[in-house]
Amino acid sequence: MPVVSVTPAAAELIRSLRGRHGPLMFHQSGGCCDGSAPMCFPAGEFRTGSSDVLLASLAVDGVTEPVEFWMSKSQWELWKHTTLTVDVVPGRGSGFSLEAPEGVRFLIRSHLAP
Repeated sequence: MPVVSVTPAAAELIRSLRGRHGPLMFHQSGGCCDGSAPMCFPAGEFRTGSSDVLLASLAVDGVTEPVEFWMSKSQWELWKHTTLTVDVVPGRGSGFSLEAPEGVRFLIRSHLAP
């Protein structure tokens, strides 16, 4: 089972955002303003470094390139026993994440890994 997957609704939104913004990436927010929201950015816009870990290069139907999913190492230490699913729900998320103007927000659903 993959560490990170996407729901059909999230895949649809990713395709739409990709069409408008080009290649995409996610970085899992560690809290603060947006709780634990997966934040979507144009690929490379969020600077990752040695304190981050690449959890997945997501293959999304209709998107040419993989969509990288990053998380801070310290947060992954707490979440490493889970599998993550990127979903989308109605509501306003972060003003920094690309889906914010759409009236929906990405949401992470976590489950204990088998």
